Amino acid sequence: MAQLDEMRLIVRVARMYYEWDVKQAAIARQLGLSQPTVSRLLQQAKSEGIIRISVNVPQGIYTDLEEQLVKQYRLRDAIVVDCSGESDERFIERQIGAAAAYYLESALRPNEVVGISSWSATLLALVDAMHPAPRKGDVRVVQILGGVGSPSAEAHAGRLTSRLADLLGGAAIYLPAPGIVGSAAAMEAITADHYVRGALDLFDQVTTALVGIGAIEPSKLLADSGNHFSIAELDELRARGAVGDVLLRFFDAHGMPVGTPLDQRVISMRLEQLRRVDRSIGVAGGERKYRAILGAVRGGWVNVLVTDHLTARRLLSAATGDDSKEN
Repeated sequence: MAQLDEMRLIVRVARMYYEWDVKQAAIARQLGLSQPTVSRLLQQAKSEGIIRISVNVPQGIYTDLEEQLVKQYRLRDAIVVDCSGESDERFIERQIGAAAAYYLESALRPNEVVGISSWSATLLALVDAMHPAPRKGDVRVVQILGGVGSPSAEAHAGRLTSRLADLLGGAAIYLPAPGIVGSAAAMEAITADHYVRGALDLFDQVTTALVGIGAIEPSKLLADSGNHFSIAELDELRARGAVGDVLLRFFDAHGMPVGTPLDQRVISMRLEQLRRVDRSIGVAGGERKYRAILGAVRGGWVNVLVTDHLTARRLLSAATGDDSKEN
């Protein structure tokens, strides 16, 4: 414990700095001290308990959940969105998409290659919420899941890529192929196409990937596109333990890939390629997708997660051993 005279000086310096907003240099001049001494006295005020600094977190901000998700699942970052009182999937998509847009605007660096999935309503919400960004060098935006489907839904896939490229002041590179083809032979023929090959060859250069996380049952947008497996094929995936997918690559609740012959009919970035991407951003939330999100973070298929606060709490319960909430 400091002596009384020193304590009196510590309190005076602390009040001047924290209550009166006097700069350290001005305190030093006024009291005839060196600036390092002022800094030392302020540090001592903290260690003596004279100054206690706390952050008053506003309602609807979940930095504690974000920090725990990063720690428990070894993520690069997590963004947790308040969706209190709402179970509507479209509302959750819009809220999560807006938060992901803000994150992307601040996170992107010059000359990135940005990969974006097709057929994701949440990513569409992200792009709709984004503001034009200052030009960041030679940015390229490439589709990492085949964007060819039914005419009505295909417009959404193209809009995702072209709109994001426009917002970033970059070039759009499309993947002019279906997400799912009829056979491995058909995939071999399609991927030999010059324009398809041009997109596929960029996959290993992607620095930031934007992906949705899908449940086994396809979303309406994916179903409308025609890029989905049959009921029998989905039943086979379930029987093998699959709980969800990223880029139509399926995994189980522990994050392990579920390999089937179906994988040879998908035209998208492979999971092992996705894992090598510097920043892989998974944007998903809601009750229907919970087990898929759990598998995605357990498997390390995304290293940044943007989700709602109820899903975040369930993920943390699973991480700490309370598996009763998983099912």
